[in-house]
Amino acid sequence: MNQRSRLSLFVVQVLVISLLLALFGRLFYLQIAAGPKYRDAALSIQSRDVVAPATRGLIVDSSGVPLARNKVGLAITVDRSVIDQLPDKGVAVLTHLAKTLKLKYKNVYRNTRLCGELPAGDKTGCWTGSRYQPIPITKDANPNIALQIVELSSQFPGIDALPVAIRNYPGLAGVNGAHVLGYVGPLTDTDLLEGNGNKYFRSEIIGKDGLELQYDQYLRGVPGIRTVIVDRQEAVTHESQNTKSIPGNHLVTSLDVRLQAATEKALADAVRRGRAAGYTSDSGAAIVMDVRTGEILALASYPTYDPNIFEKGLTISQASDLFSEKKSVPALNRALQGLFAPASTFKSVSVVAAAAAGYDLNGKYDCPSEVQVGNRAFQNFDSKDQGRMNMKKAIAVSCDTLWYKIAFDEWLRDGGLSPKSNPNDYFFKAAQGFKITEKVGIDLPSESTSRLADRDYKKSWFAQNKDFYCNYKTRAPKSQQTPFLVQLAAENCVDGDKIRAGDAVNFSIGQGDTVVTPLKLTQMYAAIANGGTIWQALIGKAIVKTDGTVIKKMVPNKLGTINAAPSTIAFLHTALREVVVSGTAAGVFSGFPIEVSGKTGTGQVFGTNPNGSLKDDTSWFASFAPSKNPRYAVVMMVGQGGFGASTSGVGVRHIYETLFGVRGNRVIPGAAIFPSGKPPVKLPKISPATKPKVLP
Repeated sequence: MNQRSRLSLFVVQVLVISLLLALFGRLFYLQIAAGPKYRDAALSIQSRDVVAPATRGLIVDSSGVPLARNKVGLAITVDRSVIDQLPDKGVAVLTHLAKTLKLKYKNVYRNTRLCGELPAGDKTGCWTGSRYQPIPITKDANPNIALQIVELSSQFPGIDALPVAIRNYPGLAGVNGAHVLGYVGPLTDTDLLEGNGNKYFRSEIIGKDGLELQYDQYLRGVPGIRTVIVDRQEAVTHESQNTKSIPGNHLVTSLDVRLQAATEKALADAVRRGRAAGYTSDSGAAIVMDVRTGEILALASYPTYDPNIFEKGLTISQASDLFSEKKSVPALNRALQGLFAPASTFKSVSVVAAAAAGYDLNGKYDCPSEVQVGNRAFQNFDSKDQGRMNMKKAIAVSCDTLWYKIAFDEWLRDGGLSPKSNPNDYFFKAAQGFKITEKVGIDLPSESTSRLADRDYKKSWFAQNKDFYCNYKTRAPKSQQTPFLVQLAAENCVDGDKIRAGDAVNFSIGQGDTVVTPLKLTQMYAAIANGGTIWQALIGKAIVKTDGTVIKKMVPNKLGTINAAPSTIAFLHTALREVVVSGTAAGVFSGFPIEVSGKTGTGQVFGTNPNGSLKDDTSWFASFAPSKNPRYAVVMMVGQGGFGASTSGVGVRHIYETLFGVRGNRVIPGAAIFPSGKPPVKLPKISPATKPKVLP
């Protein structure tokens, strides 16, 4: 063998040895050095988490009375890890179970399927948790049937009966509270995508609306996690961890269960009263606010629904009814989501505007039957000529034509259809001072923003609708092409981006395109009552641990002040009191022993109902009391309820009767909701007696 051959062989030997060393080195790294890492990775592939949701925290009123709690239910459960091993995959067992529980097999089958096992678009009722935890078929089983299933375990392999915690809204003192409390429901894929930083587990029950949603991160607690290891056949081999759940914290609110119940009843009665008077009267809202803090003491919306139906499981009919126009959309929280023309309640804003424009609030003005604005005559309410009067009397009797004249004159001074570069806009600026276009900031989801029909709004509206109005005859349905609407469309096409004379005069009496939520109007009247401070509205007071430790206190924020002189606010106090003494609400509050100040409103509504009838007027009454030392603002609105005084005004009186302990025309000692004259400040002790006994 020559020298070159030996060299080649040596090189080959070196390469082979190098490769072997590299191979053994890699093997050593994988088996010894990095062994634990890859062992854990392998185990994680075979691990399955079983989630045990935590007991949800209570929601209580300001005295500690539970508004939302947990009760014990008896659940019939299915263990998929057992029935999946049966020859028929559990079909016979589930069929027998469905018959025993008097349920449909297809529903039982669907309830026990993981969402990924069902076809896309057909996942209703699927199980969002793990197959390794008991899957509840029903949570309110008959104890006798549950006992039968447990005793006949050989006929029901994998089927068991377990006590479970069920979210419950007890309705103490007759409270419904659906629109305030909200409800809970199973976690969905949408919830996971919109987690907002929350760590969710698939089988958890979370807040879906109201306070349940707003404070879910505190109420939900921390679920327990049991991690099991499974083999290739998905059989559990052993358990790797088991952590106990941590109960959720409690939410203390500013609500009072007695006042909430009385407010709901007064609202429902007002709706029925409107119907008895011949109006459609299809909806409503009522709010009670502490004018010194912004705390909400009661909030109701009509129509309502039973929040417990979500825990029981919605039927198709119930789900449809919640959003049915024929049923007036019970799911809508009209207190903070409904938008309505404020009507004459808005004249308080016009007083501020008139004062800023230099009008003498103590002077006398004409209240004729009509005022000519351009080529159109704007009538007074009921076309009455009420003669000459001071402005306080004009507010009391709700004169419209006085405001038409002032608003029209100011519109002309600002340049009319060719406005000055810097118009005074006293009416718009007065409304802006009440922060109408800003939300009240209440701690409930989905609050609507009120709309102010000022110059910016008109420009924005015109940009969105110009094409429609300029091509109205080809774009609008034939049913909407009446001579009036065609003419209106032509006018909107030409100058729809401008404040017209009609817009100005309508604005001054709360008609036209300006709309507010009942909650916004409550905030406005609370600001008038307290001397000008605009408070954020809040329901939550504190988050409290199960041992009583306070985690967080919610403090209302001062959002601003009304842009009005103290003398103007003082005038409003006297004028709004005159409404109740000798004005439009005098009959309603005749003999009432507590001094109340307020304003009626009867808002005209354009359009038709689903049955083709013309829409009736919106009934309003906005108020505060006691007049000389205001503490509470109470506002009621009844959609299509007719006159402000006879429908909503009576409802507000009933709320004040409960608030101040009035029976007939007398104050009953000790009957007031808050005997000290103010809502409680000290947080209540949440007694163990209010906690449900939930079995482990």
